[in-house]
Amino acid sequence: MSVSASHHGCGTSSRNGRRVPPNRHSDDAYLRQTRELLEELGRVREDPDRRERIYVELTELHTPVARRIARQYRNRGEPEEDLRQVAMVGLYNAIRNFDPAYGKEFISYALPMMTGEVKRHFRDRTWAVRVPRKHQERRAELNRVTAEFAQRNGRSPTVRELAVLLELDEEETLELIDAARAYSTLSLDVPFGADEDGTTLGDTLGGLDEALERVVDHATLRPALAALPARDRRILLLRFAGDKTQAQIAELVGLSQMHVSRRLAAILATLRGQLVPDQ
Repeated sequence: MSVSASHHGCGTSSRNGRRVPPNRHSDDAYLRQTRELLEELGRVREDPDRRERIYVELTELHTPVARRIARQYRNRGEPEEDLRQVAMVGLYNAIRNFDPAYGKEFISYALPMMTGEVKRHFRDRTWAVRVPRKHQERRAELNRVTAEFAQRNGRSPTVRELAVLLELDEEETLELIDAARAYSTLSLDVPFGADEDGTTLGDTLGGLDEALERVVDHATLRPALAALPARDRRILLLRFAGDKTQAQIAELVGLSQMHVSRRLAAILATLRGQLVPDQ
């Protein structure tokens, strides 16, 4: 099976071979179609031709997810088409290696496989200057602790404060900061092509169908939401479903407002990681 399987738009194949527009997908339909294909795959172990057709159907069904991941990483200096192909490698591996006995939805297994391929691609190919692998691997951690510190304190951390958070000495911290600055990025505001009409690179990058993104995100987040401690789920629901302030949540769950603020930040970081880890 070719990794770059044919995919016309963002629609998916129904069980009778007809294309189904994304805006007719519900979360349950998307998950049900995937389960049906995987169940059929398990029943046709001795039919290589049918197995190959199911691989293609699964690839077409989930190609929009690979496209979505490519767009998530599109402003980091690599062609989006290259990123799409890299994500498709991860999808291909996920389809070939997934076992329903894992006890999770396929999308929850496939998403880390695809994002992992993309992250390896960046780690190995998109540093403006060559830096030690240990610094490449800790760049995401540096970004995370810097953002968390700024959210808690309303300012950026000093080198000394970062060193404490990262459990490094100050010289190592400075080396890590310098290495992070070496990461190659590309502004979406750069002119695109030779025309003088003001078109930028960002203008040329379209968005995915919103209904399809909702399906993908909800399917991916379901296991993460279920795995949250009961109190964290309640805090999340009070904030985003109940539209409560942090002060109101603190009173309802018996915590300080500062503790609620920190818990919300941690919960959202966990859920964000389920969508695009180490973004």
